[in-house]
Amino acid sequence: MIIYYNPKCSTCRQTKDLLEENNCEFEIRDYLAEPPSQKELKELIQKLGCKPFDIVRQKEPIFINEYKGKKITDAKWIKILSENPILIERPIVIEGKKAVIGRPPLLVLSLLKKRKKS
Repeated sequence: MIIYYNPKCSTCRQTKDLLEENNCEFEIRDYLAEPPSQKELKELIQKLGCKPFDIVRQKEPIFINEYKGKKITDAKWIKILSENPILIERPIVIEGKKAVIGRPPLLVLSLLKKRKKS
């Protein structure tokens, strides 16, 4: 498992604690320090089963000041997210070919249930 993690985010910390409580082995990816490439974002969005805009943090000042209300293609959003990782919703937990946004953190349990069935 991989968790896209921001140490300043309480929801990220709660998700990390939940994974630890469930004895999950995981790797922490500080996506602000190590932003995902456009290729990684495409793969992540596919695993989430969503559109790029669905993982945009719409309350961030950069979104409000630069992108709110504009028509932007999926390809352009991927480029924007790669260049501005603060706009990526968090935490995101990846398990194999699936991923979930841990808002609320209990959503990551759906990955654990799928893991136990495999």
